Amino acid sequence: MSTTSKVGTIGWIDLTVPHAESVKNFYKEVVGWETTAIDMGGYQDYCMTAPGASQPAAGICHARGVNADLPPVWLIYITVSNLDLSMAHCIKAGGTVVGEPRTLGGYGRMCIIKDPAGVISALFESVETAATL
Repeated sequence: MSTTSKVGTIGWIDLTVPHAESVKNFYKEVVGWETTAIDMGGYQDYCMTAPGASQPAAGICHARGVNADLPPVWLIYITVSNLDLSMAHCIKAGGTVVGEPRTLGGYGRMCIIKDPAGVISALFESVETAATL
């Protein structure tokens, strides 16, 4: 996940599924992504990188812990300048904030939202953006 994405852009995408290992292998075979295992304390999630690329294109994660209730969809992370303000705007505009916001290590904070049509996505505020508020 990048902490330097511009506000309003998709800064990351991941897929959370019960069997990340087999899904990781599927995408490795089908699209040629290379994999890097990320230790999650007892299991591994994966960064998926296009051949020859220096940065991962996506993540494939196990539906465990805080991710246990995420739907098995490609989840986009849209960069916002102020997570709390964006959550308030989401609710005011007829959307729903799904669960509490959470910290993503040293990257920043995020929350899952559902828009008025029922589409799930994530809002992401980077540590750099938060530091300027």
